[in-house]
Amino acid sequence: MDKVIDIEERIPTLREKRRKRTNKKFITLLLLFFLTLFLLLYFQSSYSDIKNINITGSELVAEDVYLKQSDLKAGDSLWGFKTSDVEEKILEEYWVKDVNVKRKWLSSVEIEVEEYEKVAYISIDNDLYPMLENGEIFKESSFSGPIDAPLFLNFEDEKLRKKLLVELSKLDPTVLSLISQINSTPSSADPYAITLYMNDGYEVRAEITSLAKKLNYYPSIVAQIEGAGQFEKGIIDIEVGSYYKSYQDEYAQFDFDIDGTEGQDIEEQEVMADEETTSQ
Repeated sequence: MDKVIDIEERIPTLREKRRKRTNKKFITLLLLFFLTLFLLLYFQSSYSDIKNINITGSELVAEDVYLKQSDLKAGDSLWGFKTSDVEEKILEEYWVKDVNVKRKWLSSVEIEVEEYEKVAYISIDNDLYPMLENGEIFKESSFSGPIDAPLFLNFEDEKLRKKLLVELSKLDPTVLSLISQINSTPSSADPYAITLYMNDGYEVRAEITSLAKKLNYYPSIVAQIEGAGQFEKGIIDIEVGSYYKSYQDEYAQFDFDIDGTEGQDIEEQEVMADEETTSQ
């Protein structure tokens, strides 16, 4: 037979459960009250103001340029702006590739800027200006430091410059670092013809449209030339195929002999790109 529990015996248990529920509600309300009070005091006090604005990634311009563009300053409310609005303002600068703005530690703003890479220099009115990977010329200030990227000469055509910059961005960094100067040398037959002067003493004749595909094999081509025994610095032509000719042979036809003797025959040496040699 089931045991019958008297209602009077259950009352203490029910009262205890009710008391616990009441305590939980009271504690929850108390926490909400203090949290609301804290937030009200925080937003009304100077503790919610911006104390520091940290900018990272600024290389092309001074940090003050981004600070001015952001419209933020110390003392402004940390919560009085949208980070997306600040990012849009900074992205208006043509040299900025990406930006990330975030609040930090309830008193600081962090602005992380990613600028377009500097991939070349161009001479304009006897001043040097960096050229960026997006094809723009950085004209905010001229450059007077050491040259750490190829120098463009005779590239007045903006479309031509941008095509070349796209090709340079595809080059292996090691190969890119070997380029000292690039001259535009178009002809009626080939408007994309260029001449590259390399830091290791060679001259390369190429075409913009196929530059990256062919010039990435430059170290292998030079290794073939210099591995053949006696060699001289000279011209590597990769416009059609890959050919090498020493400077002596290339410019012998311009030597003048007062006795009227003719120059010697010029000899070309064919070299193979790495993609051909590896298949053998």
